[in-house]
Amino acid sequence: MDDRVKVFERAKELLLGHDMMGFADLWAVDGTMVFPFAPPGRPRLLEGREAVREYVRDYTDHIDLRAVAHEVVHLTEDPGVLIVEFSMDAVAVGTGRPLRPGYVAVITVRDGEIASYRDYWNPLMLDEMSFGSEEGRTHG
Repeated sequence: MDDRVKVFERAKELLLGHDMMGFADLWAVDGTMVFPFAPPGRPRLLEGREAVREYVRDYTDHIDLRAVAHEVVHLTEDPGVLIVEFSMDAVAVGTGRPLRPGYVAVITVRDGEIASYRDYWNPLMLDEMSFGSEEGRTHG
């Protein structure tokens, strides 16, 4: 199996297993996570594994990812870059409301670790997860 695909498969496994620290450990020490569509007040760039770890620390307090609903994997000509389109069946923890967040991610893998992860997610999902109020906002 292609190294890029292995890393993405492991990422999904960890997310569905609610192992956010394991998910963060997929990043290279100097790896980045970029959110091009981040709304005001949310980070656009995380630099380094520790920043990713802090960002995802309480993610499962807000969203319960249950299954991959849809997935398309695009192998690029660059042997380190993978583009994935996917959505997840999930539940908003605070409300019990079912969700289906969708993502497009451009992932660069170096030496079996994520060197860069550009996450083109929909920030409107925050309102569905009760992140809309200031007291409800967290990192993740």
